This record gives sequence, structure tokens and C-alpha cells, in this order.
Amino acid sequence: MNPLPGNGLPRAEVPAAFDAGAAAYDRLVGANPGYHRHLRISARRLGLPGRGAGARVLDAGCGTGASTAALLAAAPHARVTAIDASAAMLAQARAKTWPESVEFHHTPVEELAGVHGPFDAVFAAYLLRNLADPDAQLKTLHGLLRPGGRIAVHEYSVRDSRRARWVWNAVCGAIVIPAGRLATGDATLYRHLRRSVLAFDGVGELCARLADAGFTDVRTGTMTGWQRGIVHTVLGTRA
Repeated sequence: MNPLPGNGLPRAEVPAAFDAGAAAYDRLVGANPGYHRHLRISARRLGLPGRGAGARVLDAGCGTGASTAALLAAAPHARVTAIDASAAMLAQARAKTWPESVEFHHTPVEELAGVHGPFDAVFAAYLLRNLADPDAQLKTLHGLLRPGGRIAVHEYSVRDSRRARWVWNAVCGAIVIPAGRLATGDATLYRHLRRSVLAFDGVGELCARLADAGFTDVRTGTMTGWQRGIVHTVLGTRA
């Protein structure tokens, strides 16, 4: 498949935009009803047995650590390697209290410096639409999984639904962008959020990307509340 359309920031500018918004990021996403609960739903859908005992999990695009916390809620005995391209977001994550089983690496998913598989699971939350070549990175993540390992892609996808696009535009225009501007003095990151989601795959296209990258048993689930049909989990398995 082709790389994603270029609506939103170019990939090279995305980490800097997250750097600029890092200090206010947790406060803003915490005001989003269901944000943390939905991450936990996707983490549970990975289906790690034994509360993750003995499992290695890659948190690809961990941001300020919300996805890391969701993984630990679902699998508290797992060893989690969390990576992100934004130094400021990662600094926010590292400043929190974590068990010794969690380690953070400042590296973009395109490079994965210091990160070695195999992993039993990969969690990629709000990551793929920010990549210049998501197909290549999905293949990389596939290669980092052990046979039988699973990926959970937790992502916005509204292209397949007129209702979802309408709700997304309304919420971004009335709440997300103004709140981001008020909190940070700059709405660049939040305008990028709106545009990148509108440009991103429909759920069917996203499933096809995973299949093209080598994943099998690809299936999906959505969320509750206003994000029903807007935020989805897409699961795949390395055969």
C-alpha cells in the first residue's frame, strides 16, 4: 500500500510538535472522557495470559506513558519496553513512578535504537497515522514479534463513517483545538491531530495494511461513548 496522504504535519515535524505540547498533554487528554479507559481496553485485547508473566511487550509511541500504564493495568507482570520520538513527551513519562520492569528509550520507531526482540506483544497507540511510511514500520514491528505474538493498533479511524467524520470535526473544532490553544498558546499539534485523523485509513484499509505486513487473524473492535466508531483496536498475529 502507499504511504498515508500528506495531510497534517510532515513526519519530520511531528516530534517537535509533541515536544511543544508535552507539558500540557496529560491534562488535556485527561479531560477526554474515556481516553485512559479505552487504552486499557485495547491493552486487554492483546490477551496476554497470566497477567503478562514472563512476557516482553513493546510500547511503540508511548508518549507521556498513558499507553504504558494501560499495558501494566492489563498485564502487571509483563516487562515493557517503551519508545517515543519526542524527548519532551518521554521526559514526562520518565518523571512518573514505574516498576523496574519498565524501560524507556528515546528513539523513533523508524530507527528503534537499542531495542531488540523478540517481543510477545506490540502496542501501538496513536502511532501509525504519524508515520511517513506505516507499511515499512508495520513490517519492522512484525519482525520484532515472536511467532504467535500479537499487535494491537489503537487508533482513530473515521474515513468509513460519515457520522464519525462529522462527530470528529465537531469535537475538534469546538473543543480540542481551542483547548489546545488555550493550554499551550499554540494549536499546531491539535490542528495536526484533526487533519491527520481525517486523512488516515478507514478500518478496512488499516486491516489490509496489517495483512500486507504479514499479520494474520486481523480483527477489530471499537470503543464506547462518543468515540464509538472513531477509536478502534486492530489486532493481528505473527503466524
